[in-house]
Amino acid sequence: MTARTTPPDAAFDGGDLDCGNGLLLLIRKHIDPLRPGQTLEVRSREPSVETDLPAWARLTGNPLLHVSRDGASLRFLIEKGGAKSEPLPAIPAPASAPLVAPRADALAVPPFAVMGVGSWPRPAWLVRALHERLAGRLGETEFEQYADDAVRLAVVAQERAGVDVITDGEQRRDNYASFVAARLENCQLVPVTDLLPYVSNPEKFAEELKALDVPAERFRHPAVFGSLARKGALTGSELPFARSVSPKPVKVALPGPYLLTRTMWLDCVSDKAYATREALAADVVRVLREEAEHLLAGGAALVQFDEPVLTEVVFARPGGDRKFMCGALGERREPADELKFARDLLQAVLKELPRERTAIHVCRGNWSRDESVALSGPYTPLVPLFAELPVGTYVLELATPRAGELTPLAELPRDARIGVGVVNQKLDRVEPLEEVLARAEAAVRAFGPERVLLNPDCGFATFADNPVASAAVAEAKMRTIAEAARVLRARYGFAP
Repeated sequence: MTARTTPPDAAFDGGDLDCGNGLLLLIRKHIDPLRPGQTLEVRSREPSVETDLPAWARLTGNPLLHVSRDGASLRFLIEKGGAKSEPLPAIPAPASAPLVAPRADALAVPPFAVMGVGSWPRPAWLVRALHERLAGRLGETEFEQYADDAVRLAVVAQERAGVDVITDGEQRRDNYASFVAARLENCQLVPVTDLLPYVSNPEKFAEELKALDVPAERFRHPAVFGSLARKGALTGSELPFARSVSPKPVKVALPGPYLLTRTMWLDCVSDKAYATREALAADVVRVLREEAEHLLAGGAALVQFDEPVLTEVVFARPGGDRKFMCGALGERREPADELKFARDLLQAVLKELPRERTAIHVCRGNWSRDESVALSGPYTPLVPLFAELPVGTYVLELATPRAGELTPLAELPRDARIGVGVVNQKLDRVEPLEEVLARAEAAVRAFGPERVLLNPDCGFATFADNPVASAAVAEAKMRTIAEAARVLRARYGFAP
């Protein structure tokens, strides 16, 4: 390393903090707004940082340019990594579009209702805007204008396809779960690579991250450094804006309490704020319940809790290489203990909420188009947990052979509806009508026609940077599902 005389682009003093006590969070806060190639000066009086900070820089791809000492203080000069020459796509000016007055009753979800699971592919300019906002280079008001336009596009595509219950496509979110961190007190979004120093085997963990189709440094993870509380609505303007642009019922998905607790509980990070995982979970339950009540009062037809990590509990090989799933970063206990923990958290969130307006979604991983890297197994070990939940709808992955047969689901409560996955969102192939009808008819035989709803196996773009389908393929698949619904409603005597 050679001495540098050029002043840094940003600087801060970390004092006596070590890397496990908040220094890395402060580094992230100061380095995010910088452009690749700009520099950050970090000063520290903590001796362990001399070893730990170079390791962090190496693992995260932010070159350490210079280290010097001034008495008891260390000075580190870090260059922000990333491509410096590749131009980013320009963000277009927001387009204007007339608002649509919502129907007075926007809550009805009929039999064979067609709906997405949550996410929809985002335009390239919105992905750019998301990253600019996360880095602090784009204001919230300006970002919301671009997001509004993207929501309009997603909603119009769903309406063209014939969807009965719309979502806003999660256009404002960087991914389906971690987005809440930006709207919680004492929680910060950091690239998952920043967490490598905290895991027991960083090299093995780095290898696991290669299962992602999006670079790990662009996948962000919530880090907790104090007591959690809502700053406002976790979902921001998602529901009111979606209801303003479409007269159809609106579903809003939230990360489930078990998912969020597993996501946020990391040794040497969250245990500085919470003595136990259970203490963290209690606050997670509280903020999610507050959000659910807010959404139901705001007219959401369905509030869905996403709990895909339940399948990691029962299908990941004990002692084997862990399959990567967002939310499965934190270590888990024995499967029976984890399922009981998850059940207790879900029951606490769902207690006394109107069952007919709540849902749970479970799949086996949606971070890659490669079916071979996702988890596999029937719902059998999860049905006892499902049966104990006061929830009205189960939105389930069922089109992929990895999900097994419908038979185990016959034990679900008779007054609950089943959102049946009838297309695989990971495949470019648009399933023909006959294939979708065959899957739906199998569900009718298992559950009865009045209980069946129709959906893809999972969202089309769980991660903003990593959609598993194009917008054109997503619309074509939803159109086929809607055609199947029309056939089924006529066949079983339901109004169109």
